[in-house]
Amino acid sequence: MKQETTTIAAEDIARQQGFCQDLKNRFLVGNTTPTACVDTFGCQQNVADGQKLMGMLQEMGFTLTSDTKTADVVILNTCAIRDHAEQRVFGNLGALKHNLKQNPNQIICLCGCMAQQERVSQRIKETYRHVSLVFGPHALWKFPELLYNVYQSKKRVFSVAPEDGTIAEGLPIVREGNIRAWVSIMYGCNNFCSYCIVPYVRGRERSRAKEDVLEEVRGLIADGFKEITLLGQNVNSYGNDLEGDYDFADLLADIDKIEGKYYIRFMSSHPKDATYKLFDVMAGSEHIARQLHLPFQSGNNRVLEVMNRRYTREKYLDLIHYAKAKMPDLVVTSDVIIGFPGETAEEVEDTISLVAEEGFDALFTFIYSPRPGTKAAEFPDPVSREEKQVWFDKLLNVQNKNSGIRHQAYVGQTIEVLVDGESDDEEFPLTGRTEGNRLVRLKGDKNLIGDFAMVEVTGCNTFALNGVATPN
Repeated sequence: MKQETTTIAAEDIARQQGFCQDLKNRFLVGNTTPTACVDTFGCQQNVADGQKLMGMLQEMGFTLTSDTKTADVVILNTCAIRDHAEQRVFGNLGALKHNLKQNPNQIICLCGCMAQQERVSQRIKETYRHVSLVFGPHALWKFPELLYNVYQSKKRVFSVAPEDGTIAEGLPIVREGNIRAWVSIMYGCNNFCSYCIVPYVRGRERSRAKEDVLEEVRGLIADGFKEITLLGQNVNSYGNDLEGDYDFADLLADIDKIEGKYYIRFMSSHPKDATYKLFDVMAGSEHIARQLHLPFQSGNNRVLEVMNRRYTREKYLDLIHYAKAKMPDLVVTSDVIIGFPGETAEEVEDTISLVAEEGFDALFTFIYSPRPGTKAAEFPDPVSREEKQVWFDKLLNVQNKNSGIRHQAYVGQTIEVLVDGESDDEEFPLTGRTEGNRLVRLKGDKNLIGDFAMVEVTGCNTFALNGVATPN
């Protein structure tokens, strides 16, 4: 049964624009030009949210800055996936309190996934009383109204009520740079992996209408963006909540029809929703990058079941083998958790053997971090952090060897690279990414930044390729 997705009405979005204008008028009357800083933690979805916050702030009359000390409004846009990121945020909030001595009118805001958790919002309310505004992902679209209420009432404002979530179209966006763009095609998650807090803070899965996605992508390509990444907590479950049979593979096929020179990427994918159809579309496309980020988390079936991942090692390998058969040049990356509660050394070996067998191009590896409110946080976890670190290091050694071998195979080749910026390496002053999203440090003219270039690969290390841009 399809779930109903609530879209914020156009008149409600217009009302928020009215709050933007009211605040702008307020600053004009005071003959001031306020500044705002948005400090984003975590995943690309948070980055995309941060760009919307910056868009709304500009419409309110703020000038954007990276200086948290002098800004009139500071927003910490937070992540709740790992404890380390959460502790960094609390540390930053504590440091911001000192700003108020020099800047007593500064408004400090906390938003994002951390803010949506009741234990966090309550801690902010009781302990961090210098924080004026707290709101979760569900309330992002009405940020102008929330900030207006802070200014008007001179009181603290909290908007963290639990809800399944909505979709709000028409929010302003400040893109950082003009090379890469993030496009959220869906929000929320229905998977409830036992270690993950996302469904509790981001709500249920809800997909944007395909027309809205296609319109946004067309606009970005027309504006000259060369790489567009489609985002979702579970991006390849796009369409599951929409009427009809239109799915993520269909959306990719329609985007691929848009003319231009660009790459389309997507993340993050879930193996349970990956299909042969998706890989067939990728293989037959002109613009979809030959890159697949498909997290497997564990190579042991018992651990996968306790994680509530809803696939097996065998199913995962079948998907990867099919994708590589269709696209021999496919670059495959993944996520792995080591030290899940109850995991044994023998079960970790199953994960390491899968990594050795498949030879992933890169891995994002993590030692398990318990998140309050998830099922896994209640599981017995008898293995020490020290022993988990030993397992983790063994995994890294295997993967680093894989990455080194795969990078070495590029040496002597000439490959296409999207040049995206400058580096601090005097020998290789530019950076770029291959179609497979490999980092490249290269020699070449700065005029190449923002465009594609052919690069002769002259060397490598575990993490990057080195090369020289060749004449056209």
